[in-house]
Amino acid sequence: MKRTSLLLLAAALLAGGCGTAQPAAAPAGAVQTQAAPVKEPLVLTYDGGLYVLDGDTLKVAEDIPLPGFNRVNPAGDDRHVLVSTATGFRVLDAVTPELKDDEFTGDKPGHVVRHAGKTVLFSDGTGQVTVFDPHDLADGLPEGETYQAAAPHHGVALQLADGELVVTLGTEEERKGILVLDRDRKEITRSEDCPGVHGEATAEGEAVVVGCEDGVLVYRDGKITKVESPDRYGRIGNQAGTGNSPIVLGDYKKDPDAELERPEQVSLIDTRTGELRLVDLGTSYSFRSLARGPHGEALVLGTDGAIHVIDAEKGEVVARHAVVGEWREPLDWQRPRPALFVRGHVAYVTDPAGKRVYAVDVESGRTLRTATLPASPNEVTGVVDGH
Repeated sequence: MKRTSLLLLAAALLAGGCGTAQPAAAPAGAVQTQAAPVKEPLVLTYDGGLYVLDGDTLKVAEDIPLPGFNRVNPAGDDRHVLVSTATGFRVLDAVTPELKDDEFTGDKPGHVVRHAGKTVLFSDGTGQVTVFDPHDLADGLPEGETYQAAAPHHGVALQLADGELVVTLGTEEERKGILVLDRDRKEITRSEDCPGVHGEATAEGEAVVVGCEDGVLVYRDGKITKVESPDRYGRIGNQAGTGNSPIVLGDYKKDPDAELERPEQVSLIDTRTGELRLVDLGTSYSFRSLARGPHGEALVLGTDGAIHVIDAEKGEVVARHAVVGEWREPLDWQRPRPALFVRGHVAYVTDPAGKRVYAVDVESGRTLRTATLPASPNEVTGVVDGH
């Protein structure tokens, strides 16, 4: 070996023996990439964690361990979901995907409402309302605006386009109505004629509907109107609205003594006329069964395993799309049961018994995709930019 080669070899050995070893250089032309972002993310809860799914393929993109009973809601932008834990509303970036440490803290986190470019949180244990722009989540936890209800209760609030705030009235013992505040948080109007007030929905023209044990309250154009149920006890506690229709879909229960009533009627509330119509489904459903389609259709996932499509204007069932097998609503509201989430023209349906999730075309009822999950899903939601 030539002397020059020996010297070069010795230098190389000395360099390799000193200091910290360096990683090998990437081959010429190689590009280091991060994991691809999740497309049209869905988020499902299961006992012990969260699944983030690709909305196109229904493949699990990430399994995030998270103990306890957790709930999920769209944050209001095109990448985040809010996870309700024991301590507050935690931010999940579903595109990355990553469960962040960012959290709107609050005892007994409750309803999450998106409307007119704002997302509004209600903490049942404190009565605190938090209003923020969901698009600010990309830069960290928004400070937002807070409002303190008179007393903690299982409530809900939403903000209208002009800054008015609609918030429920109640205590831990009794819930009785709503209060409307202007953008300076001065009272505009109120109604205390709504026993057991629960849930909300917004319809065309920013008409707000909140449920009562004997009908609903409708807030529209600065005025609150009571719409009575046809039965003395006719509870409407869960509603689904859309800006494409002046009619709100609601559940309907009429047995105040039932341990768990399994109703077979739904309600349609016309916010223009104050008319309340009942529609017979011929099957029961649960509080996770109500949604709206892209054209204002009222959608109900029945215990017969089908999505019932209702023409809201006519008040008639116009189609029935079979998806899963028959099921029965469990007594414990936290237990899994089939759930419905609609985004655009696709309805996503969970099947806890079969550990499956389905993507269904709303118009045709055709099943587009099916996937099997490692564990039984409970709640389902996804990113949705509704602004």
